[in-house]
Amino acid sequence: MAQLPHTAQIRCRGVLFDLDGVLVDSTPAVARAWTKWSIQHGFDPDLVVRTAHGRPSIATIRELLPSADIDAENAQMEHWEITDLDGVVPLPGAVRLIQTLPSERWAIVTSCTRPLAEARIRAACLPLPQHLVTATDIMRGKPDPEPYLKGATFLRLAARNCLVVEDAPAGIRAGKSAGASVMALRTTETDFELSASGADWIVDNLDSLQLNAPADNHYFEFSFRT
Repeated sequence: MAQLPHTAQIRCRGVLFDLDGVLVDSTPAVARAWTKWSIQHGFDPDLVVRTAHGRPSIATIRELLPSADIDAENAQMEHWEITDLDGVVPLPGAVRLIQTLPSERWAIVTSCTRPLAEARIRAACLPLPQHLVTATDIMRGKPDPEPYLKGATFLRLAARNCLVVEDAPAGIRAGKSAGASVMALRTTETDFELSASGADWIVDNLDSLQLNAPADNHYFEFSFRT
C-alpha cells in the first residue's frame, strides 16, 4: 500500500522567500552563465555551479579567482545573467501562494543583485514584492544571517516569528542562524543535503504549502505535505 503524505501545520507572522529555486526556476540560465565563466577561467563547470548555488556571485568569484578584478568579473556575470532569461519560469505554487499573502507580510530575500532579481521576477511574470532584499542591499551574503535579519526588519518582525523558505544549503544555514524556522524545497538539492543544513521541514515545492485562514490578526497558519 502506498504511504500517504504526512500533513502538518506551522504558524508564523511573516514569510521570507528565497527567489531562485523557490519562486523561480532559473537553474538552466544560472548554469549557462557559470559554465561560460568556468570555461573562460579553466574551472570545472559542474563544481563551480554547485559552489555558486545560493550565494552572491561576487562571493564565488572572490573565492575562486581572488587575484582577479572582482568587480569587473561580477559585472560581467550579472550582464550574462540579465541578458539570458530563457527558461526562467515560476515554480509550482509560487504565484498562487504569494497572491494569497498580504504584501506587507512577505519579502523576497535573494543572493541576486537587485537588477538581476527584478529581471527574473518579471521574466517569470511574478508581482514585484513590496519588500526585496538583494546582494546589493547587504554587506555579508548567505550563509551569513544578515540577509534574513534584514528581511525580517523590513516586515517589522523578529526573525524568530518568520518562516524562511529556501532550497539551498547556504540559505538554510542563513535562515537558521537568523533565528527563523526554515522550510526547504526539494527543487535543487537532496533531502540529505537539506536536512544536514538544518531545515526544519522538507517539502516538494510551494504547491505543498496551503495558507489557512489567519489564526488571528498577527499570525498565519499554514498546512503542508511533507
